[in-house]
Amino acid sequence: MEFFKIRRDIPFMRYALYFNIISFVTFLLAVFFLATKGLHFSIEFTGGTVMEVSYDHPAEIDRVRAALEKAGHTDTQVQTFGSSRDVLIRMPLKAGQTSADLSKEVMATLAADDKTAQLRRVEFVGPQVGRELAENGALALLITALGIVAYLALRFEWKFGVAAIIANLHDVVIILGFFAFFQWEFSLPVLAAVLAILGYSVNESVVIADRIRENFRKMRKAPIDQIIDNAITSTISRTIITHGSTQVMVLSMLLFGGPALHYFALALTIGILFGIYSSVLVMAPLVRWLGVKREDLVKPVRERKQEAVV
Repeated sequence: MEFFKIRRDIPFMRYALYFNIISFVTFLLAVFFLATKGLHFSIEFTGGTVMEVSYDHPAEIDRVRAALEKAGHTDTQVQTFGSSRDVLIRMPLKAGQTSADLSKEVMATLAADDKTAQLRRVEFVGPQVGRELAENGALALLITALGIVAYLALRFEWKFGVAAIIANLHDVVIILGFFAFFQWEFSLPVLAAVLAILGYSVNESVVIADRIRENFRKMRKAPIDQIIDNAITSTISRTIITHGSTQVMVLSMLLFGGPALHYFALALTIGILFGIYSSVLVMAPLVRWLGVKREDLVKPVRERKQEAVV
């Protein structure tokens, strides 16, 4: 399905060098912020306290969060747990503070705001769990990256695999760079969003790679720049439909999903925007720089005739 069809190919490859320079500078900035500021990890990674609080009536999450922020507890996660009357609170520990001291302070704050607040349980999440989660997340990222390279190399050619994984890791690093620069909380849902973007971005790369291979067969006398320009131009309508629909759903989560889904949706929003850019304007130029040729994807006519004779 197409909303529109562009009759004339847009000369993307004419400006490929500029696109790659922009991508390289953006990538370096993201790496710089990651190296200097680092990520603001949530308690799943750094360790902290988990509290379950119950009320005699349906809990007002915004009111609980406002009471904690007013008391100086700004770096907290508040959400319903099990039922509308139960609230789960995740908070990092400060230097020299214990879970018991923190729970007493929090309960005093909540009781002053609502006398029906009752503490059900308190648990400490140690940093050792955080290290395991970080290692497993990095391992999942590595396995996903290697799987993408292997898939594209087998289906198309190794140059497409290398170009696609560079473009997709470019998206991942930029997402992390945003979180480092603004010091947004990096939690398990955000890690899930990063891994989802890595898989999501490769979809557009596969579509463009498939169209490039098809053009090599159809446009036998056309230069490589024209083949890639035609491949990108002919998929623009599909790109707008698919990415636009996905972005609308993600934006609805960002605007109406509340604090629990805020950073998850924010990571997806950034990833989808840069995923479109990288798949079209990073992956395709890299394939050209790597020297893809018609012979890499299409067997010469003479070889086909010889096989037919045999």
